[in-house]
Formats: sequence, structure tokens, C-alpha cells
Amino acid sequence: MNAAIIAIVGILWFYLVYRFYGRHLDRKVIKPDDSRETPANSLYDGVDYVPAHPAVLFGHHFSSIAGAGPIVGPILAYSLFGWVPALLWILLGTAFIGMVHDYFSLMTSVRNRGVSIAEVAEEVISKTAKWLFSIFVWFALVLVVAVFSVITAKTLEAKPQIAIPTLGLIVLAIFFGLAVYRLKVRVIPATLIAWGFIFGLVWLGYLYPIRANFNTWFYVFLLYAFIASGLPVWFLLQPRDYLSMTILFVGLLVGYAGLFALHPHINGPVLHSFSSTQGPLVPMLFIIIACGAISGFHSLVASGTTAKQLKRESHGRIVGSGAMIFEGILALLVLLLMAGALKWGSGSGNFFFGSILSKKGPIVAFGTGFGKAVSSLGISLSLATAFGILMLNAFVLTSLDTAVRLSRFVFQEAIAKDVKPFNNRWLASFIGVAIAWAFAATNSWKVIWPAFGGANQLVAALSLFTISAYLAGVKKPVLYSLIPALFMWLVTESALFYLLVFKFAPNAFKDFGKLMLALVTVVLIVLGLMVGYEALSAIKRKWKLKNG
Repeated sequence: MNAAIIAIVGILWFYLVYRFYGRHLDRKVIKPDDSRETPANSLYDGVDYVPAHPAVLFGHHFSSIAGAGPIVGPILAYSLFGWVPALLWILLGTAFIGMVHDYFSLMTSVRNRGVSIAEVAEEVISKTAKWLFSIFVWFALVLVVAVFSVITAKTLEAKPQIAIPTLGLIVLAIFFGLAVYRLKVRVIPATLIAWGFIFGLVWLGYLYPIRANFNTWFYVFLLYAFIASGLPVWFLLQPRDYLSMTILFVGLLVGYAGLFALHPHINGPVLHSFSSTQGPLVPMLFIIIACGAISGFHSLVASGTTAKQLKRESHGRIVGSGAMIFEGILALLVLLLMAGALKWGSGSGNFFFGSILSKKGPIVAFGTGFGKAVSSLGISLSLATAFGILMLNAFVLTSLDTAVRLSRFVFQEAIAKDVKPFNNRWLASFIGVAIAWAFAATNSWKVIWPAFGGANQLVAALSLFTISAYLAGVKKPVLYSLIPALFMWLVTESALFYLLVFKFAPNAFKDFGKLMLALVTVVLIVLGLMVGYEALSAIKRKWKLKNG
């Protein structure tokens, strides 16, 4: 099977899904109304609530939700189960679950003063659901901050050539924000000028690599994330994420062009195995590939920062649905590069998927596959590989600073809402960063991270339940979100149960790490059952009122 043909079919599928199913959801459920003022306008404060140009907001949202997820997940799923299961989940999950989840999360928040999805849960489900959901979400975000700060630091330590473009992009974003929002420069010419500087930064990075150890980069980026979380969104977050999006957009165009030029035959297995070291294909596939199909983190971004910046309701579909479709297109490219550009198995050459993955990890595997495809266009292999890694690293960093801001929102809105000292945005951010530092500095995040995939998808299920309860309350069709909610709830609870029984519980009392994982997993399972029960009870009550 030719990878280029699958790519064409996949892109066409995503276009049709956005064009027809996305429009159907708009007409049937959301019904955007530009005469209704969005929170970005009605609650404008110049810091968090700031109306954004739809292209800039799309860039912020897409950069924040992407991160490393749509790259790492498909690579691991391909290595464990083969390319067809991964392909089907990317295509179907994005279309019928991920797009619904992201767009509905955004618009539910917009219709509820731009508050987080956990805060919405109090109004549409119960106070108990809100507290359980909020504590869980905050803990998950802090864990994301810890892990992404480690990933960013390790990447820059290993690839000093991308230090200048990574740091330079932060400074460039500030000038971009000032140009667009204060000097009123149009977005397109400002983008073209910024790209001239981006090429210059990449070139300088090659000429003058900055070498520093892990600890230096680790503290640099934790400090950066803390400062960025409290600055006005127009000053750094919006422009930085927008510019990162343009980097990925160029990477997608070049990557697909390279794939079409190389047009490799897929040499990996259609189905590698129904079971793996991580567990059976069902349900584990659905938590291994999160971003690129559906991810709970997306609902936190949509209802956390994006909803506070949406200028008009009609922009919601472009931002919410469009960004999820683009993430599916990215995940598709990653899968086809691994299955086509690289050779399956292990070997002594430079392009054996198994050898690269086991020795250097998924980030380098992606960079290698990307580099091989793009080099078929006549571009230097080393330059193409480095650009692929820079593209990924830019998105990890955007997810890092967004996660800190989101943890602040959840802490202020839900956990410490009535405690005035904790409503200070700098203190709320510091608490999250300090705990993330403790997780990362002591390596304790490694103990509980294996359960995070399930935790992330549990957030997706609970967000969809919250959305369904809201829709039932305002007498809108519920099944578009309730069926995906039930599916994600069942597969995630099943995956967590499998991990508990077969991975963590055996020898738990002989291994502290496994004991901690077992305890965390039990908490996740019980939490998911409790919030799911609360949500279904609320939906049932609202359904009876609607039809009674």
C-alpha cells in the first residue's frame, strides 16, 4: 500500500468531516449567534479576557492542544499494534469524538462566562462533581507542567542547535504581539516579517549552538512558564502560540510534500498484535493515542484560555473544530512517516524504526522519518531532521506555559474561589509551578506518569458528560456528546482496571513505585465512577424535565 495514497484519502476524509459533519453540529446543536456578546468582550480585563483575531486564536489554540501528543501517541501505537488500528482510531476518533469534544467544550464555556469545564460542572451537575473534577484536573495539569519542563530541558540539552530559535521565538512573539495589538500592523504582513526572523534564528542556532546542562534549562523554562502564565495573553501567549502554529503549518506542508515526493510503500505490519507489553489492543489503543483522536487536555485549553479570547461565536467552529481536524492531519502524517519512510524492525542502518525508537525515543524517530521524507525534496537531511525536532519542541513549550495558566485558572475559579489571598494570579501560578518542580526535581513524576494516559482520557469522558448535562439543561440534542462520553468512559475505566490488575497490583507491596501507581489508579477509577454517576443522574433528571 502506498503511503501517499492513504495520505490523500485521509486528508479528503478530514475535509469532508469538517465541511459536512462540522456544519451539521453547528446548525443542529450550537447555533452560533454573533449578536450574543462573548466573554472576551463582556468581561474584558486586558489580561485573560481579550478578544483575538481568529487566525491568532486558532494559532494559540492549536499550539496549546498539540504538544508532543499527536506525534508520540501514533508512534507508540504503531510500534505496539500496527498501522491499521492506529489509522482507524485517528480517522474515526478525530471525526466523531475529538471534534465534538473540542468544539462543544469551547462553546459550552463561552456560553458560561468563559469559565473552565470543571466550573461548569457545578452548575449543570453538582457541587460534588465540580470539586472532584477540579481537584483531579488541577493535579493532572501540574503533572503536565512537570513532565513537559523535563522534556523541554532534555531536548535542548541533546540538541543545542535549537536553543537560539527556541529562546528567540519568545522574544519575537513579544514584538509580534506589540506590533499587532498596539501598532495595529495587519496579521499577514507581520507574519511574513516574523518568518524572516524565524529563518534567521534557525540559521544562527546552527552557527552558534548553546550548550547547557539539563538543570540549567529545567529552571529556565519553569521560570519562563511562571512569568508567562501571569502576563496578558496578547503580550506573549497569543503571539507565541500563533507563531508556533505557523512553524507547524509549514512543517505539515513540507512533510506532506516530502511524503508525496518519496511516495513510499508501507512496510510495517497491518496488525502487529492484538496484545502488547502495554496491554490488549482494546482498550489500550484508546489511551495510547490521545491527541490526534481525542484528548481531555483539549477541553481544559478550550474552556480555560481559548473561550476567554473568542471574539465572535461564529469563530468557534474554525478554532475548536478546525484545530482538532488539523491535529488529526498531523497524527496521520506522523503515522505514515513511521510506516513508510522508515523501515520496520531493527537493523544497523540509519532508518530502522525499531532501532531508533528503542535507542533514541519517539521524538528522534519522528525527526528521522520527517528528515528522510523532506530530504527527497532536495533539502539537507540534517537540516530537515533538525527542523522536525524544532517543530515538536516549539509545541511542547506552548503546552507547558498554557498548562501553567490553566492550572492557575482552575485553582482560582474552583479550588480557592472564596479564599482571597489565593486569588492573586501570581501566587496561584507559583503554587502550581512549585509542586510541579517537586515532582520533576525528585523524579517522582515517573512513578505516577504511566497512569496519566488513562487520567487524560478520563478528563475527556467527564468533560463530555458535563457538556451533555449542559445541553440537556438548555434543551439541545444530547446524543452527539453523550454517546462519545459513554464510549470514552467505558474504555478508559476498562484500561485503568486492566493496568491496576495486571500491571500495578502484582508485587505492589514489594515495589513502592507500583504501590503508588496502584493507589493512584484506584483513585482515578473511583473518581471516574463517581463523577460519571453524578453526571448521568443529572442528565436523566434534565431529560425527564425536557420530555415531561
